[in-house]
Formats: sequence, structure tokens, C-alpha cells
Amino acid sequence: MSECRYETGSKVSIYPDSHQQTSLAKAFGCVRWVWNNSLAENNRVYKETGFGLSRTALNSRLPELKQEYPWLAETYSQVYQASMLNLSRALINFFEGRAKFPKFKSKHGKQSLQYPQNVKLGVHSLYFPKIGWWLPKYIGRLKVN
Repeated sequence: MSECRYETGSKVSIYPDSHQQTSLAKAFGCVRWVWNNSLAENNRVYKETGFGLSRTALNSRLPELKQEYPWLAETYSQVYQASMLNLSRALINFFEGRAKFPKFKSKHGKQSLQYPQNVKLGVHSLYFPKIGWWLPKYIGRLKVN
């Protein structure tokens, strides 16, 4: 007999204050810029060599970009690493025939980013690095089979 495992989570809405809105807008812009810059660099390298950049090569560009563009330091570094993981996976999926070629990001439409670590859960709040504490509005429990 197979065992059924359920994971539960909570769905929340977050309403940022004006400082948090500014920080979030900067983070969205920085992540979008790093994605677009890395995709353009990957395209350039692919045209020259016939091979794209690996995930390691994409991540190794981040310190150089942060030195060249100091405003990138305003956003949590792991957000960029998550974006490079997503770009790498998108390129792999394209070359293996599972998806279309990744597109350049636009500031119009859906904006997203990922915090893979160091998000803290308080009694009634959430903490995101370089943005601060947020007071979420509880919506409900989620069950994932």
C-alpha cells in the first residue's frame, strides 16, 4: 500500500507600505535587468561558440555585474541566483524541445521574484531580506497532495 503524504501551507496577501513598495519595485527591476543582460550574453556566446552559458557561468557573472553596477547591491543576492537558475532551466527546456526560447522580460505585466532562503516567519509577520517585515493578511490553508 502506498503512503499518501500531504503538505500544508498558508496562502496570504501582502500589502506593502510605501518604503516596501519602493524596495520591491527596485528588486523587480534589478532581477529583470539581470535576466535580460544574462540572456543577451548567452545569445552572444551561443552565436560565437555554438554553446550557451551554463548555470555556473551565469552565476559567476553576478559578482562582476554587481561591481560594475553598484545599484544591483540593493537587492538580495539570492534573488539573482534564483533568477539565473530559472534562466538556465528555461534554456535547457528549450534545447530539449519542451519549451519555447526564453523571452526578454518587460516591466509591463506580471512581475515576480523568488527568495530561496532567509525568509523569516514571525508570530504575525514575514521577513524578506533587504525589504523588511511585512504584515500579511491570512487567506486560508493550502493542501498539496
